[in-house]
Order: sequence, then C-alpha cells, then structure tokens
Amino acid sequence: MLKVPEHQVAGRQAIDGKLGPLIDNSGHFYKPLQDDDERGTRELTFYHSFSSNTRIPHHIRRFFPVFHGTQLLKASDRSGLRPHLVLQDITSDHLNPSILDIKIGSRTWYLEASNDYIQNCFHRDKTTTTVSLGFRICGLQIYNESGFWKPGRKLVRNFTADDVRSVLRKFVSSNVGPEPDCCFAGSVYGGCDGILERLLELKTWFEDQTMYHFRSCSVLLLFDKESFLRGKTPFAEFKLIDFAHVVDGNGVIDHNFLGGLCSFIKFVSQVLADLKGSTMEDKI
Repeated sequence: MLKVPEHQVAGRQAIDGKLGPLIDNSGHFYKPLQDDDERGTRELTFYHSFSSNTRIPHHIRRFFPVFHGTQLLKASDRSGLRPHLVLQDITSDHLNPSILDIKIGSRTWYLEASNDYIQNCFHRDKTTTTVSLGFRICGLQIYNESGFWKPGRKLVRNFTADDVRSVLRKFVSSNVGPEPDCCFAGSVYGGCDGILERLLELKTWFEDQTMYHFRSCSVLLLFDKESFLRGKTPFAEFKLIDFAHVVDGNGVIDHNFLGGLCSFIKFVSQVLADLKGSTMEDKI
C-alpha cells in the first residue's frame, strides 16, 4: 500500500491530486521522474553513475540514500503509470523525527539549465539566505511533546541569518520558544558520531572530489527527539538528497557546494561553542 510521506518538509507533495513522492511500509521512497524537462533523466543518470562509481569511498556512500532502481507505478496525480525512482525512505526508522532540509550552495542554478530556470533560481537565491550565507533552510519540522512545529513555506523563505541560528538551536532543544535550551545539542551535533563530525567528514571528501557538481542539493538532518524525552538512545543522522541538478565536475572542485557546506558547519559549530561557553559560565 503506497501512501503520502508523513514527514516530508520540502519539495513537491502528493496532495490535492498533485504529482509527488510516495512511500510504502517497507522503507522505500518512490520519487516520480519528471517528464516536462531533463530533471528526472539527470537525477536517474546521477544515481546510476554514483552507484557504479568505484571511486566513491564506502564511508561517503552512507551519506546518500540507497538506490533500488526504478519502478512503474500509478502516479499520485492520477495521470497513469509513471516511472519512479525507488530510494531509501530516510524517515522510516524514526517515530516522530525532527527534520531540517538545508539547500547547500550560494548558487542553485547551473549553466546548462534554461534561461527561465536560471532567472527563477537567481531571484530566489538573492531573496533568501542562499547568497548571503551559502545555504538556506527549505523546510523543517521540530517535534515536542505537544506535536510538531512546522512553519509554512512562506515563513521559511523569509528566514534571516538570525532566524537560521534560532532554528538550529530549536532543532536540538526541548522547547521551541524564544529561548531554546539546546539540551540535546551535545548529543546530536557533538560527539565522535554526531552530525558535526559527519559534516566534517563530508567536507574532507568535497575538498578533493571533482567528479560531480551538486547544484540545488540538500542536506537532510533528522533525529528522534522523542527518544531523548523518553530516555532512550538517540538516533541522529543526515543524508544528501535531491540530485536532479547534478552536473559533471569535469575535474574541477565543487567550490559552490564546498563553500556552502563550510558555512553551514560554522553555524552548527557555533551552537556547540555557545553551549560550551554557557556551561563554563554556570561553573563560575
């Protein structure tokens, strides 16, 4: 039985008769291939290339969704059978996940795209934090005991740098009020297997890899805050998603993605630094 993803925070959604992704109960995410432009073909080409590329280190592959091929399925918009990418459902092992979708890079367009697409991206990049910070938040949901805080897309698009800092703190807090406590920051962002350490591992790869340029690609952060609240071992992770605009690197480092990733790492690091400073002040 296919259904609409419950925890999708950005992108096209399969609601109100629209075309969008579906999931099943076996941990699979079905993403419809676009037939109105080259996006579907480009993303499928990337997955085939990445899956068979022996130069991709094993420890880097874990940061990408598992690719299971394609499958013909009835589209959510009732347009008939349509090929879908069959991917790992990243949220399937999480009960009530808090999720952040971060689009990385100060430029989301690429030269091979149509002029209309470039102009649309150029406008959105300038009017969000994409240009100023090198990344932007595309969507989020943060779980607390009363449910999810999930701001609308218009509000998210208007986020400032200060809003981004606030969201990164709320993401690892037991509250989503004006003064987030960041009580989960050390476990989620910090530690030898925390999100920051994994981001740094990914950064090291991007400092050398010249095979792909990742335009308009996102980093998805998620963890079960409910596990913390119930005293259970947390399960925090991140994946790279959305590869419809990946282009050949042609032997050149992807400075656009790398620069945005470095900027995002600084923001995450600052949350931990502020937490450490606050802890030191409490001891004085």
